[in-house]
Amino acid sequence: MTDFTVEISRAGEAERDVAEARRYAALIERLRGQLAAGGDPLRIASIAGSGLWQRAVDDVQDGFLDDRALYWGRLAAHRCLQEVGHAECGEALEGASRGLSEGAVDAPTLLLAGFDPFHLDRDISQSNPSGTVVLALHGSVVEAPAGRSLTVQAAILPVRFADFDAGIVERLLTERCANGDVRMVVTVSMGRDAFDLERFPGRRRSSANPDNERRLGGGRAEEPFVPHGLDGPEFLEFSLPATAMAAIGGRWAVRDNHRVTTVARGRLEAESLEDLAGETAVEGSGGGYLSNEVAYRTLLAAERLGLDLPIGHIHVPALRGHDAGWERDIVDQVRQMIVAGVGAITS
Repeated sequence: MTDFTVEISRAGEAERDVAEARRYAALIERLRGQLAAGGDPLRIASIAGSGLWQRAVDDVQDGFLDDRALYWGRLAAHRCLQEVGHAECGEALEGASRGLSEGAVDAPTLLLAGFDPFHLDRDISQSNPSGTVVLALHGSVVEAPAGRSLTVQAAILPVRFADFDAGIVERLLTERCANGDVRMVVTVSMGRDAFDLERFPGRRRSSANPDNERRLGGGRAEEPFVPHGLDGPEFLEFSLPATAMAAIGGRWAVRDNHRVTTVARGRLEAESLEDLAGETAVEGSGGGYLSNEVAYRTLLAAERLGLDLPIGHIHVPALRGHDAGWERDIVDQVRQMIVAGVGAITS
């Protein structure tokens, strides 16, 4: 069972200093009341998680461009379960409140995944625009040429190494692709000063940054670490239609990022996978943290499942704290990039 001890310990500070952290307080009190009234606590927790997810989707799509209410609301719900003696129901709440428990859509689908806020010990008010993107686009229909379209089905992933080691990415891909309707997979996270299409994800962790539970990933630049289950090649290449997606204009540039780091050659601009043959990864184009890892894991899992899909990772521009206008522009530009990508694969 996932440990939320550190994340929950921050909730009091967030509720005191970040107004958005209290947005779903009424939903948490309803959960407490339902548990006190009796009934199946597992079912109650799952329904509460789904309610948090749907409320956050509705709020963002109604113009409340902020992922933090869902993150802190989820942790408040976990704290409630612990306080009333039903911590064992936390996994049901967790999956439902992340969009992970929804069944596959019976329509051609674009699977979209983002991340929770992170670096919260530096700034408790930190947002993650990738989560806002996911909530904004979930359930929308991306129109493409010749009358083709894809329905976006989204989820938000935790910033926790333990969940990645336990196979959260592989389970998501396996479950959503089971009926054969997924046509494209896009993962998103917060990154640098512009948009980056991460061309060559690497196999190893090398970041010294802790996750949201203050745990380290096991690697550093001098000794990059191979995470559990990643027995693939040192680098993989993403398969999104980069040319079409990078051509989209907007507030920020869109880069087709080929920069990686290897043990023998250091930082380099890789032209192809052949250019990286025999190298040991330190950082993929997505870095040495979970952004790079989600990109690598989706590609490797798709290969193991025999899926021939356009798959890749987008780093969105980073911000400090939260800025609704900034996040609105990020959502709009990601939407345009996805429309261009879907158009390229279906034309």
